[in-house]
Amino acid sequence: MSSVPTIPVAISFYNGVKSSVLALVVLFAKAPVPGRVKTRLGVDPRRAADLHSSFVSRMLLMLQSLRGEVDVELSTDEPTHAWDEFAVERSIQSAGSLGERIYFALECALAAGRPQVMILGSDSPGLPANHIRELLKSSAEVSIGPVDDGGFYAIACRRVAPAMFDSVRWSTETTLADTLGALTRCGLTFELGPPWFDIDRP
Repeated sequence: MSSVPTIPVAISFYNGVKSSVLALVVLFAKAPVPGRVKTRLGVDPRRAADLHSSFVSRMLLMLQSLRGEVDVELSTDEPTHAWDEFAVERSIQSAGSLGERIYFALECALAAGRPQVMILGSDSPGLPANHIRELLKSSAEVSIGPVDDGGFYAIACRRVAPAMFDSVRWSTETTLADTLGALTRCGLTFELGPPWFDIDRP
């Protein structure tokens, strides 16, 4: 994996007080570049980018309701001024496959002292804040929020293993099953949380 800067310890969403006691929720999002986001929706590229930007904004608004319960970080695939209206700590995702990027973010934040770290996708507008709470309440080493197309909208970890995403076929109907198989091989305990949906196809 390419060498990248260490993900910073997140700063509290509102009061600017540094904390490594709270769980950290890292919202993964692509920069809203036309032609590079929501391409499978089959709509005009600019419209698709606008939809993506709206989805991320809605997720950030939802996360605001968890202030004081979690710290939040927005992690994008490249630098962008999108969502500058939100006072949230930001980072750039590492290089590599999606599994490598998720693992890197989880491992770095746990190593920095976070008791629990969640990677949250940006394709689930309308996701209830209570779904986040339920996943973080799990005593399992890994808790996952499944979606109806075979993937998952979030993964929260208290412990990680380097091979926890080995052989996962991303963006397919087997993504969740592949992930559970990899977690089992790594000896990590896991639990499924409340289901939801994502929007990445017409």
